[in-house]
Amino acid sequence: MASLIAQRGKERYELQERYLNPQLSRMLHTIGFDKFYERAEGPYFYDAEGNEYLDMLAGFGIFALGRHHPVVRDAVRQVMDLELPDLTRFDCSPLPGLLAEKLLSYTPHLDRVFFGNSGTEAVETALKFARYATHRSRVLYCEHAFHGLTTGALSVNGETGFRKGFDPLLPDTAVPLGDLGALERELRRGDVAALIVEPIQGKGVHAAPPGYLKAAQELLHRYKALLICDEVQTGVGRTGDFFAYQHEEGVEPDLVCAAKALSGGYVPVGATLGKEWIFRSVYSSMDRVLVHSASFGSNAQAMAAGLATLHVMEDEQVVANARRIGDLFRERLAALVDTYELLADVRGRGLMIGIEFGRPRSFKLRTGWAALQAARKGLFAQMVVVPLMQRHRILTQVSGDHLEVIKLIPPLTITERDVDRFVDAFVEVMDDAHRGSGLMWDFGRTLVKQAVANR
Repeated sequence: MASLIAQRGKERYELQERYLNPQLSRMLHTIGFDKFYERAEGPYFYDAEGNEYLDMLAGFGIFALGRHHPVVRDAVRQVMDLELPDLTRFDCSPLPGLLAEKLLSYTPHLDRVFFGNSGTEAVETALKFARYATHRSRVLYCEHAFHGLTTGALSVNGETGFRKGFDPLLPDTAVPLGDLGALERELRRGDVAALIVEPIQGKGVHAAPPGYLKAAQELLHRYKALLICDEVQTGVGRTGDFFAYQHEEGVEPDLVCAAKALSGGYVPVGATLGKEWIFRSVYSSMDRVLVHSASFGSNAQAMAAGLATLHVMEDEQVVANARRIGDLFRERLAALVDTYELLADVRGRGLMIGIEFGRPRSFKLRTGWAALQAARKGLFAQMVVVPLMQRHRILTQVSGDHLEVIKLIPPLTITERDVDRFVDAFVEVMDDAHRGSGLMWDFGRTLVKQAVANR
């Protein structure tokens, strides 16, 4: 493999364009993100010249422990060296049971786990189980939600851009996040199996209002429907508790979806945690033993990665670090809101942080802002993302299409040094943006031209 990468590695963008998604390489070339990373460690990437890049994306939340954590890597190697008789289909390996036992210890009101391979599979499982257990067909979801891109998960995806052109989807219904009246109106129809909700929405980093999850749970149970919490991105320590719903007292979801961080960054793992009666309903007899399964679910390498990840979380107090560093990070950024008129809000929980930009007061800045908004909403946030990478070697992302929000979901192992580095770089970029001229605004004009050309 080392020889193959050495021989063909420089063709990476040409290979992508020729054989995979051609728009990915085009986009990366356009914004100058077409880097040649050679290796990674913890929260950092390194290019061929040895330059260090700070990762504020963690692979969209996968690398909660950073890249190549030695404990997880060693666990995967150990289980491979054991040459286990994996996935025989007609035995019971101990590793899935051990990982399920450990996962359920963090959420003792739940009883059983189904293991798949991804977040969207975890969501698909929850949707199927909720429908079967309640004998109802319709699932409610929140506007602007993201639950995955397979057909079932896409049916509860609140972003129209992802849904467009893939109809017909399942007959599910959107309600506004936090609107209990809208939720009850739908429940009165008597055909709702469940509400699926992200405790903090990935798009825009919007948290459910205080008290909403508990009140929604009570409404759902009154109408004999279920609460599904999608913790694919927010779970496994991201928000400073093991699951984000645990920040609100009394919330006990019927089904919980987890993935991403559980992999340790090595082998994909998706998990759907649920109550005993729901699993008993789906797997009601020996005839139904394979009514829901996943070909690679519960494989030994994935289970070893999950067990090692949870061991590291506890041994290195990763969740506590996410809470402490997250609080510090948000405080440092929130202190800048009064300094920069283009900076509208800083929000989030733990190490899931949203930085929102808004319409400036001064005439000079309003003119440039209006030009960007007229071409395509979200271009100013992209103007910030690009110099953070080009000048400061910090990788960030815009939090969703047509949003003026940058989302930070770094590895949960980052330190105060990394916070200082980001805040110093962000201040420099904001200073540049508030001059109303220069390289940032030149790039903004390029983005406007491209946005107009793509209409």
